[in-house]
Amino acid sequence: MKPFLTSLMGSLPRNRDLMALKRELKNDNSFLPKYQDELKKEYLQALSLQERYEIDILTSGELDRDNYVSFVANKLNGVSELNMADLIEFMPNKKAFEKTLQILDVPSLSIKNAICTGKISRNKSLVAGEMKFLKAHSTKPLKATLPGAYLLTRSLWLEGLSSKFYKNKTDLSKDILKVLKEELRELANLGVSIVQFDEPVLSEVVFLKGETRSFMCAALSTRKDTAPELEFASNLIKEITNFGKNIGLKIGLHVCRGNWSKDESILLKGSYLPLTQLFEDVLPDILFLEFSTPRAGEIKTLLQSSEISQNCILGLGVINPRNSEIESVEFIVNLAKKALKFIPKERLWLNPDCGFATFANRPVNSFEIIEKKLNILNLAKKSLQKSF
Repeated sequence: MKPFLTSLMGSLPRNRDLMALKRELKNDNSFLPKYQDELKKEYLQALSLQERYEIDILTSGELDRDNYVSFVANKLNGVSELNMADLIEFMPNKKAFEKTLQILDVPSLSIKNAICTGKISRNKSLVAGEMKFLKAHSTKPLKATLPGAYLLTRSLWLEGLSSKFYKNKTDLSKDILKVLKEELRELANLGVSIVQFDEPVLSEVVFLKGETRSFMCAALSTRKDTAPELEFASNLIKEITNFGKNIGLKIGLHVCRGNWSKDESILLKGSYLPLTQLFEDVLPDILFLEFSTPRAGEIKTLLQSSEISQNCILGLGVINPRNSEIESVEFIVNLAKKALKFIPKERLWLNPDCGFATFANRPVNSFEIIEKKLNILNLAKKSLQKSF
């Protein structure tokens, strides 16, 4: 395996035509052919972008998704898509929830969330369709990006609605695990190389202080104290990780500290130390982690764990997707050198911290900036491959 392989973390900006057709499609199914044609063109553009900058492991750009988790509402039985205004009436503390939206600069009508409103089962594949399209147009390794089992459980659960169908979140998680295992089987049969599970709520568990909740993970449900919540999360993530490994997939775990705003001051911060035990217990093939920002702490804090440094590939976050500043080759190379003190070059990969457009109608960057950042990423990769 070559050292310093590159991949994107998921989302890319959707163009205006695609967004307009998606809105029309919600009310009129006759727009489906036009939408599908436009979507295919956008997938090809995403492939072209990645190939232009020699990205080694390709992703779809998540172009058919409203955001990184709400899209499951269209794929699963028992799930409805609601906006924040719809959900306010179900919150135990409406004023606190409205204050959260104001602090985090989130219009209540602009972001939607998938909520459990019935018994959950899969009525269609979550992401196999986009993987089939990519496979038909490229011979490079493919990475599917999916919301993780813990993220889905926390995000879909809303006490006033979901408790009519499940006793609690643990009960709900059993059906979520079934859905994800079905998906993994299909992706394995397609020949997908890697499945990346996004679990940003883990940051909310260990870093959040006070009542204000972290909106980036749409964590509307209340959580337990940190230790039992991490144990709950660890059990879910470990079960799905082991299942994926057992059927021949490489399983990645992605954790960041928020990706909905360019304002760094309102995003979570803290080193990976509180999550080290969970990482050791779960032990995914790849840890895709945020490191381009000081909010993530020092690389050595994570890699001092011999269990992690000896067994996991580190997908090192070296590009900040939220700002317009273009990282230098030197910056990326220096981050890589810090990691190389603990792990061999073959197990060090390079990637942005997170996606460039977590929410379809609130991308955090433009293609002009994205291209410049990916160019630097490619130059840094080549520099490292030449030097080490």
